[in-house]
Amino acid sequence: MNVKELAEKANLNLFSGAAGLDRQVTGGYSSDLLSDVMGYASEGQVWITLQKHRNIMAVASLKDLAAIILVKGFEPEPDVLELSEKEGIPVLGTQKQAFEISGEIFNLIK
Repeated sequence: MNVKELAEKANLNLFSGAAGLDRQVTGGYSSDLLSDVMGYASEGQVWITLQKHRNIMAVASLKDLAAIILVKGFEPEPDVLELSEKEGIPVLGTQKQAFEISGEIFNLIK
């Protein structure tokens, strides 16, 4: 499944990074600690978080993540949008809690 298909099935909003919608999703990682994601997330995963500052793009790029999903209605800061477009890593959003969207995504990609 690619990011575009996942976004459609999970009813996620696209904030930026449309060029990366064809990235393949291999799994998901849910964490709000940047160091945790750097240490344990894997290439191709979607990252579920409430963090919305520019450092999330650095981590997503470093780990070659498929996309970032912001929870609880959080919106990315303006510089995140710019970096997302530059890196081609989609930033998506949902009103749902991390627990809820994590379960939905797990069921969609298992």
